[in-house]
Amino acid sequence: MKISISGLYQTQFGELWDQSLEDLISKAANGCLKDSGITISQVQSVFIGNMLGGVNENKQHLSSLVSQLLKTQVPVTRVESACASGGMALRLAIQAINSGDIDNALVVGAEKMTDLSACDISKALMGAASAEERTADLTFPGLYALLARAYFHQFQASERDLAKVAVKNHFHATFNPKAQFRFPITADQVLSSTKVADPLKLLDCSPITDGAAAIFIATPKWLKAHHLKNSVYISGSAQAQDSLSLSHRTSLTSLSATKLAAHKAYAQAGITPKDIDLVEVHDCFTIAEILALEDLDIYPKGEAYAHINKKESYLGGKKPVNTSGGLKACGHPVAATGIKQVIEATLQLRQQAGNRQVKAPKVAVTQNIGGTGGTAIVHVLIR
Repeated sequence: MKISISGLYQTQFGELWDQSLEDLISKAANGCLKDSGITISQVQSVFIGNMLGGVNENKQHLSSLVSQLLKTQVPVTRVESACASGGMALRLAIQAINSGDIDNALVVGAEKMTDLSACDISKALMGAASAEERTADLTFPGLYALLARAYFHQFQASERDLAKVAVKNHFHATFNPKAQFRFPITADQVLSSTKVADPLKLLDCSPITDGAAAIFIATPKWLKAHHLKNSVYISGSAQAQDSLSLSHRTSLTSLSATKLAAHKAYAQAGITPKDIDLVEVHDCFTIAEILALEDLDIYPKGEAYAHINKKESYLGGKKPVNTSGGLKACGHPVAATGIKQVIEATLQLRQQAGNRQVKAPKVAVTQNIGGTGGTAIVHVLIR
């Protein structure tokens, strides 16, 4: 499998009070088309990832709205898979190209979250959890806190080990002009921040964010025929599922859907974890990054936090992780996240990441999660 990434665009992530969901979609899509050097008339299909538009703004027919915004009558498919909506939209676009039905696709992920109260947005997000978890008044911080407690018990990690993840990602975000939080923090600041769900503090959690991201993908043959340049390929794309509820899992120290998706994607791309130069993972909470690095086989089970403490996952380290700032500091506009991860990986492989550039990377991996790991999407990008 070899799908070319031609164009990309990410809006600013943050509290964008003066921009609507429509504004964000239009800005990302048109910015991506401009970056690709094509017009909307050349796009054969559009995939839009969005989780909350129907719940938050009563915009249920988003595919038709996107058609109206972009002034096109090509097929538009709306994709929802909780926080993995962006990654899933990209995966479906790849499948459509691989089937031979289309030669190219514009993939957009967008979310408008900050217009709702904290209570209302939390309730909307909990639609991605099970009914029994909602009945128990659990929130996602509470669910990931359970994962953290289980990990602490089994592998002797601590709250300070979690804090080091947040410190790293904020440091990376200081080099990203599109990030929501472009300032450094210390481990002590994380540990003294408000407790949300023991052991998770406020600074262990990703924020509520507005934003959008878009990429244009095509077959290498189509790009060549239209005299468009390309230097990065998606060589692996895989999806896996797990139970919606944590109570049905066999382990609370691993998100097995990530492991399954990673093994499939690695096999498609013909790589091993040792070949990976950088990773963008779904750090919705600090414990999630630690679990991701182990489930992706970057580090053995129970050892990721020790390597993070050694700063191996920093820029300049052996295996840079979340050079964008991750969800924690770049921001997490739910459905845009999976696309943003691929954009960051592409910029790194193109060596266009500015002050956060990894030295001469060849292979990048992205991991996008829905809920507490009920859905996992892994992509492998190669220069």
